[in-house]
Amino acid sequence: MNHSPNDLIMLFNDLFREEYRTILVKGSDEPEYLPANEPDGVAQVVFAHGYYASALHEISHWCIAGERRRTMHDYGYWYCPDGRTPEQQRAFEQVEVKPQALEWLFSVAAGSRFHISVDNLSGVGAADEAGFRQKVRIQARHYLSSGMPRRAEQFFDALKTFYGTADTVFESWQEDAQRIAPASSALNIPRKIETV
Repeated sequence: MNHSPNDLIMLFNDLFREEYRTILVKGSDEPEYLPANEPDGVAQVVFAHGYYASALHEISHWCIAGERRRTMHDYGYWYCPDGRTPEQQRAFEQVEVKPQALEWLFSVAAGSRFHISVDNLSGVGAADEAGFRQKVRIQARHYLSSGMPRRAEQFFDALKTFYGTADTVFESWQEDAQRIAPASSALNIPRKIETV
C-alpha cells in the first residue's frame, strides 16, 4: 500500500480547513503548530521532513488540543528536546500517551506500521519503556471501545474509508497490540455500537 503524506494533507485539509481554519503542511525541519496570526488566517500543523509518520503524530496532537491551546504556538507547551533527564523523560512519557495512542490508531486505519517513540536517544532513554507501551496500549483500547475526541474520530473514519480498512481495523489493532505492547492474554475490544 502506498503511503504518501500528500494523501494525509488532502484528507486533513478537506476535513478541517473550513470548520477549524487549519491546514496540514509539509515542513523541512522540526514539527510545530502555528496558530493563525490574523483573524481570517489559517493555523498550520507542520510535520517534519515530509514523513508520513510525523504527519500522523502531529495530527494526533492537534486532535487532542482544546480550543484555547489551538490559539498558542505549539499549543503553549514547552518541548524539552532529546537528551532529557530521567525526571524530564517521565514527564514527556506522561503527556505522550494520548497522542501516541491516537497516532497508533491512525496508523492502523491507514494500514501503515506504527513505531512507539520515547524520543530520548541521546539522553538516558525511556524512564519506563514497558510501562509506557502498556499505557499507550490501554489508552488506544479505551479510544476504540469508548470513542475518540471528535476531530480524531473524524480523521480516523476518513483514513478507514480512504484506505479501505473499515472492516479490519479492530482486528488489525489487536494483532499489532501484541507487537507494540505484548500482554499475557489478548485484550477483547468491544466494537462501538453505532446508532442510526
